[in-house]
Amino acid sequence: MQHAQQNDTVTILYNGQLANGEVFESSKDTGPLSFQIGDQSVMPAFEQAVIGMATGETKTITLSAEEAYGPRREELVIEVPRDTFGPRELSRGMVLGLTVEQEGKPQQVPATVVAIADTTVTVDFNHPLAGQSLTFTLTLQSIAQPEGGGGCSGCAPQAAHNGGCASSCKGCS
Repeated sequence: MQHAQQNDTVTILYNGQLANGEVFESSKDTGPLSFQIGDQSVMPAFEQAVIGMATGETKTITLSAEEAYGPRREELVIEVPRDTFGPRELSRGMVLGLTVEQEGKPQQVPATVVAIADTTVTVDFNHPLAGQSLTFTLTLQSIAQPEGGGGCSGCAPQAAHNGGCASSCKGCS
């Protein structure tokens, strides 16, 4: 039976829950999630949980806040002048795309409006799930190996042609 490994492209069904049992995201709503193991497109702990799973296997994992979206950071809650937003109507809980400078380049980042006063607006740049542990139920739907098949990026190219990785391959151990 094939098991997910580094560089494989996997498709999973998932259900994400908060500690209180509330579902915050599910592939029932968004569709299956496909990603290449090792491309850093999902949280590292989420990716590590998929490694070694077999097609059709289901497992439940809990990620700490640090493994998920990080701790909640109060320094990311800031007050800005109300006129920054022009005539736009604002409401508590509204998520705005704000432009900030990061490493000398403008970047669009989400911020949640948490308070509105006459002359200021308080916005929170924390991820909405920051500071929370998250539980995922994962079902591995499919595994597609990289071009050349069977080997990992640590193998010599001939390993794929000789039926797999050599026992000395550092990338497979």
